Amino acid sequence: MKKNIIGIIFIIIVGLAIATFFFEQHPEFSTPKIIQPIEVPDTQKDEPQQPIPLQPIYVDNSIGYSLQNNQLQITYNKGKDWIVVPVDKAQLFAGEYNGNEQELIENSYILTQNRATFLFSEGDHIKLIYSLNQGETWEHTIVREEYLPLRFRKVDFINESFGYVIISGDRTMSQEWNAAYLTHDGGKQWKETTHSGVTRLIYDGGFVDENTGFLSFGILNPVEPDLLVTQDGGNSWSAAAVIIPEKYHQIFVMAETPFKEEERLAVYINQGYNGDYEGGKVKGKFISNDNGKTWEFSMEVPGE
Repeated sequence: MKKNIIGIIFIIIVGLAIATFFFEQHPEFSTPKIIQPIEVPDTQKDEPQQPIPLQPIYVDNSIGYSLQNNQLQITYNKGKDWIVVPVDKAQLFAGEYNGNEQELIENSYILTQNRATFLFSEGDHIKLIYSLNQGETWEHTIVREEYLPLRFRKVDFINESFGYVIISGDRTMSQEWNAAYLTHDGGKQWKETTHSGVTRLIYDGGFVDENTGFLSFGILNPVEPDLLVTQDGGNSWSAAAVIIPEKYHQIFVMAETPFKEEERLAVYINQGYNGDYEGGKVKGKFISNDNGKTWEFSMEVPGE
């Protein structure tokens, strides 16, 4: 009896051993292997984002500027290198007239090989920032200490030392304040000229030399040119006589800034914003032989 029990126990142990062996070998019951995931390096994760290249707004073949990234930058080599102009972009457009803010306001800056100049408003001042060495160093100068919201603005230099700024603002209906400022030291100091006495909306203006300058008024439905001239550096202003042939009465009505042409002065007088003579695309060219006091018709010229 005892031998039978021992035999049965032996058979049971052997059976359990055999069953365990087959259980571990069978794939459906074996302990699953943990498969480690293969890490694929993220080639884009650590790559720095490349800045968008600046697109110059050219003023000539190689010189230009950009207002991208909310700052004014200039280039002298077709965009290969850029110089940041240390002025707040918003200050370049402050005032009653803001332009489209995608390009600098026409005539509010100078950008040449020898001079970079920008007219802007800061606090209570109207200022210029300028560089004479292609942006290596910059100078700030005050044109007007009392700020008025600008509408018209224009800056130009006749030579290295003499320049002018013409500005207007504080518009009420068809009237506004205006002023012309002159510098004789390259832009370091500015002096206001005598007021012209005219408060019509200014259209254009400028100086052709240190003594002779012009202011052109009347942009709201003008019927004839309203051109003032100074021949004493802005100490006094007087109305220029523009002789309009009968054929062009109420056609050529707005005088642009006169310019030197050989030994005389010339000016283009356009049709205003609503002109329709020859499709509005013709101007009259007028000539002065007395340094801007009187003007006589010369010819029709293509307009813009």
